[in-house]
Amino acid sequence: MIMEEKKFDPRKLEKLNNPQRLIDIPPDYPWEKLAMEKPNVLVDIGAGTALYSIAFLQKYQPETIYACDSSEVMYNWLKENIPRKHPTIIPVKTEENTIPLDNEIADLVFMINLYHELHNPFLMLREANRLLKPGAKIFIADWKKEEMTEGPPVKIRFFPEQVEAQLRDAGFEQTGIYNDLKKHFLVIGEKPSLPA
Repeated sequence: MIMEEKKFDPRKLEKLNNPQRLIDIPPDYPWEKLAMEKPNVLVDIGAGTALYSIAFLQKYQPETIYACDSSEVMYNWLKENIPRKHPTIIPVKTEENTIPLDNEIADLVFMINLYHELHNPFLMLREANRLLKPGAKIFIADWKKEEMTEGPPVKIRFFPEQVEAQLRDAGFEQTGIYNDLKKHFLVIGEKPSLPA
């Protein structure tokens, strides 16, 4: 059953491009918690207008960022607006729980304000696990499950502990929860390294 109320309205481009989002979740914030060496390949799931893809590109200069979105409208907007300015950001049209990229290509997969929209988060986490190299990381930032004047309805939000448990169920380890942002939580997981 599809819950249409969970799907983000692609007409809200202005909201997606609002610089306030970079204040609510500063690009440096997850990076400090990740404590990663320079990642070369990033996968932005639910990229929207690629606001964070661009921020991470400018700050950390990875070789490639795949900006993934399941919305035809968003994907077309990305194709028209992003590659000519940022050729290392590659738009990718995804399905609900599948991303047409090769196994183990990514150093980092991330989702920002997407998790509450997923119909089956576990399947998307399994897909993220498939995309990551052994020892690579994932981070998920989403709205805290609290009443506030903005964001999605509270009833479709998650507690970070739920996200962490789902990450572990999907095969991730060394998870961590960070709650010090005002409106959002951050959950990090790591794909197990290959045995020596």
